[in-house]
Amino acid sequence: MEFRSQNLKTTPLLSLGRFHISEDYGFLLPNPLKELPDHYRPWMEIANKLHHLIESHQLRAQVNKMPLLNCQFLRSYREQRLAHLVLSFITMGYVWQEGETQPVEVLPRNLALPFVEVSRNLGLPPILVHSDLVLTNWTTRNPERPLDIGNLDTIVLFPGGESLRGFILVTVLVEKAAVPGIKALIQAVNAILQPSEDSLLQALQRLRLSIQDITRTLGQMHDYVDPDIFYAVIRIFLSGWKDNPAMPVGLIYEGVSTEPLKYSGGSAAQSTVLHAFDEFLGIRHSKGSANFLLRMRDYMPPSHKAFIEEIQSAPSLRDHILSSGNGPLLAAYNQCVEALAELRSYHITVVTKYLITAAAKAKGRRPSHLPAPPQALEERGTGGTAVLSFLKNVRNKTLEAILPQSV
Repeated sequence: MEFRSQNLKTTPLLSLGRFHISEDYGFLLPNPLKELPDHYRPWMEIANKLHHLIESHQLRAQVNKMPLLNCQFLRSYREQRLAHLVLSFITMGYVWQEGETQPVEVLPRNLALPFVEVSRNLGLPPILVHSDLVLTNWTTRNPERPLDIGNLDTIVLFPGGESLRGFILVTVLVEKAAVPGIKALIQAVNAILQPSEDSLLQALQRLRLSIQDITRTLGQMHDYVDPDIFYAVIRIFLSGWKDNPAMPVGLIYEGVSTEPLKYSGGSAAQSTVLHAFDEFLGIRHSKGSANFLLRMRDYMPPSHKAFIEEIQSAPSLRDHILSSGNGPLLAAYNQCVEALAELRSYHITVVTKYLITAAAKAKGRRPSHLPAPPQALEERGTGGTAVLSFLKNVRNKTLEAILPQSV
């Protein structure tokens, strides 16, 4: 940021508002819109019946009849975010309507041009990203009631029914559970900039509690998401056209580029939360993992990516703790790192159930009501990584950050 300085006395205190992060909702877009201006009714009409159009194999025909609309009537930031959500869902459905064996090679001009335009305006890639699937894709049934899964709904859906709704909304609640942790980062950085050991200790304790709450919240996946449906139905619509054998050359965006473009599919690594926690705690990942995580930052809203970079450029927490000789601070830091490693271990358990075990089961005998599952990304995440080895490596590098007690 423009005010960055090595001199702590002139470095401004950190605040969430500078990065379009909500005090109440964190990285979630507060109160997302559900409707676009009337000019964009053709998009909304398709989005509102998207899963039916995909299931009846009619989406491509509907999109091909869609008028080419200009993005000039998208006046507010929230309208642009909803447009990106709608166009990204339509794009994924269009590409994967017939499954992995018959993906399209060309995205038609009437979809490609506005999608690329709104993507450039937002600083996002023209593909479904975490900020579409989760951060912009939620609404409350009753605004007066608490934010729990019974009071939440999605705005746009693929096939996958209640399991897809559960997958999205549990992830919304995971983002919500991270809010006290994000605030704790701000408190902690400011407690180093204007030294206050008591405030720093309190912030580290709040961060640990938030990470533990994220882990508990992630556990709701087991209650709301059927692994067979996730693997055989949902997963393909989150898949991209980079590092995906089903689309080895990428996708041509008609009217934008004559050469195919490659973009990664949706990934939990596109959530800003753990990137910010890693930078704050000084966790260093191995080269391969770090490169993938760094690339995923280009799939985040630019202000959220800037927040990670601001945390990265702040004075080092580890150095501060090591030089302070403060035993309670050291213990609180280690508890945060241990909680983060436990979250990552639990994530491995969840991925094993929904990906590895589900893949083995699908190879054996699949339930007759489910389609044949996609083979191209077998044992790979929708972002294109060899998912278990990646997650285990990231977890193990987290554990390596624990500081010896004898400091």
